[in-house]
Amino acid sequence: MKTVKLIALLLFMVSTFGRAQSHDTESIFDHEFAHVVYFWLKNPDNEVDRAKFETSLKKFLANSEYAKTKFIGKPPRAIRGVVDDSFTYSLILSFDSAKAQAAYQVEAPHLLFIEECEDLWEKVIVYDSEGIKP
Repeated sequence: MKTVKLIALLLFMVSTFGRAQSHDTESIFDHEFAHVVYFWLKNPDNEVDRAKFETSLKKFLANSEYAKTKFIGKPPRAIRGVVDDSFTYSLILSFDSAKAQAAYQVEAPHLLFIEECEDLWEKVIVYDSEGIKP
């Protein structure tokens, strides 16, 4: 239940942030399909590992043909018991459709990111959600 509330809050924050920005394609949260990923690095305090991870992730997102909204985050210091701040990085992406998200899974920039960084993480959790029509 704690994770569901965290995801809902993150999606709300990304959606709200997107409305506050100019209306280019990366700032409008697409409500068709959301892909939320949490990474726990093996050595979260290692600056070299963090730099490698961030550089590779940013390169991948800059070259993704399918990801629309692109949010990379780090956990804030939790001040409430319901907030899980155990992860090292979060990634929130939106897609036009489940089909676009499936294509993203096998696109070259995504596969290269995994190849470059999979040795850095000890745990990855993914939550995918299809939007509910208003």
